[in-house]
Amino acid sequence: MPTDRVAAGETSTAAGHPIARVLPLLSPAHLDREFDYLVPPDLDEIAQPGVRVRVRFAGRLVDGYLLERLPHSDHNGKMMPLERVVSAERVLTPEILRLATAVAARYAGTRSDVLRLAVPPRHARTETGGAKKADAEKKPARSAVEGVDTASGSTSAPTVGESASPSREVEDDLLSRVEVDASAWGRYAHGTGFVDALAHGKGVRAAWQALPGEDWAARLAELAATVVGAGRSAVLMVPDQRDLDRLLAECVALVGDRAVGLSAGLGPAARYRRWLAVLRGQARIVVGTRAAVFAPARDLGLIAMWDDGDDTYAEPRSPYPHAREVAMLRAHETGAAFVAAGFARTAEIQAVVESGWARDLLAERHVLREVTPRISAPGDSDYALERDALARSVRMPGVAFAAARSAIKENVAVLVQVPRRGYVPSLACAKCRTPARCRHCNGPLALPHSVNGEAASPQCKWCGITEAAFRCQACGARALRATVIGAARTAEELGRAFSGVPIRASGGGEVLDTVEPGAQVVVATVGAEPLVPGGYGVALLLDGWALLGRADLRASEDTLRRWMGAAALVRPRGQVIVMAEPSLSTVQALVRWDPVNHAAAELEARAEVGFPPAVRLAAIDGTTESIAELLDAATLPEGTEILGPVPLPPTARKPFSGTDAPAEVERMLLRVARSDGAPLARALTAAQAVRSTHRSDAPLRVQVDPVDIG
Repeated sequence: MPTDRVAAGETSTAAGHPIARVLPLLSPAHLDREFDYLVPPDLDEIAQPGVRVRVRFAGRLVDGYLLERLPHSDHNGKMMPLERVVSAERVLTPEILRLATAVAARYAGTRSDVLRLAVPPRHARTETGGAKKADAEKKPARSAVEGVDTASGSTSAPTVGESASPSREVEDDLLSRVEVDASAWGRYAHGTGFVDALAHGKGVRAAWQALPGEDWAARLAELAATVVGAGRSAVLMVPDQRDLDRLLAECVALVGDRAVGLSAGLGPAARYRRWLAVLRGQARIVVGTRAAVFAPARDLGLIAMWDDGDDTYAEPRSPYPHAREVAMLRAHETGAAFVAAGFARTAEIQAVVESGWARDLLAERHVLREVTPRISAPGDSDYALERDALARSVRMPGVAFAAARSAIKENVAVLVQVPRRGYVPSLACAKCRTPARCRHCNGPLALPHSVNGEAASPQCKWCGITEAAFRCQACGARALRATVIGAARTAEELGRAFSGVPIRASGGGEVLDTVEPGAQVVVATVGAEPLVPGGYGVALLLDGWALLGRADLRASEDTLRRWMGAAALVRPRGQVIVMAEPSLSTVQALVRWDPVNHAAAELEARAEVGFPPAVRLAAIDGTTESIAELLDAATLPEGTEILGPVPLPPTARKPFSGTDAPAEVERMLLRVARSDGAPLARALTAAQAVRSTHRSDAPLRVQVDPVDIG
C-alpha cells in the first residue's frame, strides 16, 4: 500500500469518507489491484467514483480511476493523498467496470489493459465545453422526431447522477412515442414476436440470418429504435467504416441526433465528444466498430453486431479480446438483448444457439427461395461436363462468360469477386511449382502492374528489390507462373473480353461504396463489393481454391461468409457462379444457401479434433525461455493438454517491437475443456503476476481463444 507522511487519522483530509480506493493504470500483472489514498479537503467535492485521478506510486505520478469512497481503510500504516483529480467527469461507470473485470478474467489480462480499450483518452477542451461555440455555429438541424430542434442544445450535458434538461426530457418522451414499422421482420419465423419482446424490454437473444438482398442496416436500425422507444439504449457494431456510415444513416433517419457513430477515424476531439454524449445520456443509439462494445450506454437494452466472423472484431492489443465474446458477456451481465446478425454464421454463434443461450431467427425455406438468386458451380453435373469438359479446370469457364454477356445485354451490372488485389500477387516456379522467393530477404515475389504497358520484372513484396534474373532455388529453372491472379490483372483481362463495357475496380485504397446501375463489370476484392441499386444481374466468384486452400482453421467458414456477402448483392432472378470444386461442402452450402447447417457441421468437426469453440485454447507466444518461465509458474488445471512448441504462424504479429528482436519466436498451445476455461485463465493470470514480480523482460504474449491459431 502506498505510504507517505500524511497519516490516515489526520484531520486535514475530507470528512465522512476520507479514503479513495483507486485502480492505478499500471502494466505489471501483479499490480492489477486497488490501492487506498487519502482525499484532501479541497478535492472532496469532485473526487467521486468514476473520475480520472493522478496518484503517486513508487515515486512517480501515474493515472488511475477512483473506484469508491470509503469511511476507513484496512491499511493501518501511512497513506499518500490524491495528487489531483484530472476531471470531475465520471467517465468510468459501475457497469463498464464490471465488464472490464469480466473481460480481464476471461482473457487472462489486467483491468488496466481493458480500461485502456474501454475509455478513450481525455480531450480537455471537448470535455469542458470548448466545443459549444463550434456546435452553435452549425446550421440548425431538425430531428427525426417532429417538432424538436436538436441544434439548440449544448454539447455539454448533466453528469452522471444529475437530471437531464427539460428539452431532453421532452424529446425522450417523443422518442418513446415513435412507431417503428417492423413489418419486414414478418418474413422471419418469430420475427414479429422478437420485435415485440424488445419493445417490452425483454432480454431476448437471437442469431439472425438475413435473407439475400435484405436491407440489413434498416432492420438493425428498426430494432434499435424499438429499444429506444421503450426508454433504453442500444449498441450496434459493424466491421468497418463503410458499414458504419450505412447503418448510422438508417438510425439517424429514425431517431435523429440521438444516434451517434464511434470509430477511430473520427479524430480525438470528435470521438471523445460523441463518447461523452453516450455517457451523459444524450445519445441512445451507438453505432461503431469493435471498441463500441464498451460504450457507456445508459440502461442498455440491446447489443447487436453485424458479420461477427470478420477478423477486424479481434482486438490486436492486450488482452486481445474479441468483440463478439465481450458483447455476449455484457448482454449476460446486464440482461440486455443480444443479436448476432449476418448472411453467414460462425461456429461460435452456432455453439451458443445449440447451448440454448440464443435462438435462431431464420426465414422459412419458401421465403428464402423467392429471394435467392440461382447459384451454381461449373461442372456440377455430368451434363455440364459434357458441354464443357474444362469447366472445373479453367479460371473462368464458358458458362461464366455467357452469363456475364447476357447480363450486359440486359443493361445490368456484373460483379466479379477476386480473392486478392494487385496484378499477379503470387508467383511460383513454372517447373516444380516452388513459391518464388527473393534472393536478398527470402520474401515472396510478385508481378507489379506495368503503367506503360511494357513487361515488368518480378518484385519482392518485402524489400521491394526487382528480381530481373530469377532462378528457382529448388530446381534451377528460370520460368515463372502465376499462382493467383489479382484484381488489376483480372480487370485488364475482362476489359479485353468485354470491349466497350465500363470496367470498375473496388479494393485496396479505392473502395467504392455504390455504383450507378447499368451495363458494367465491377471487379472487387473480397469485402469491397459496392452496392448497386436494384442488385447485380450476375456475380462471378473467382479462384475459390485460393480462399478454401488457406492453412487456417476458419478457412471454409470465412470463405462461405465472403461468398454469401457477394451473392446477397445479386437480384432474386439473377445468377451466381462460383468457381470452385462443386462437391465441397462449403460450395454446396452456398448453392443451397444453408449457413446454419454449415456452421453446425463446422462446430461438430472442431469438437472432434478439439478446437474452439468446442474447447478453450490459450496460445503463448515468446522465446523458449519466456514460455518455460511462464509454464513453470503456472498451476494449470488438471487435464490441460500442452501442444507444441511450434513456430509462430507467419500471419501472427510478434509479441514485441523494436530492432532487438530474438531470432526465433515459438508458440505453445494449452487446451482444456470449456468447463475449465475460467481456471485456465486464472492460472495464466497468476503466472503472469509471478513473472512480473521477477521483472522478467523477455517477450511474451498470452492469448485466449485467438482467431489465428496457426
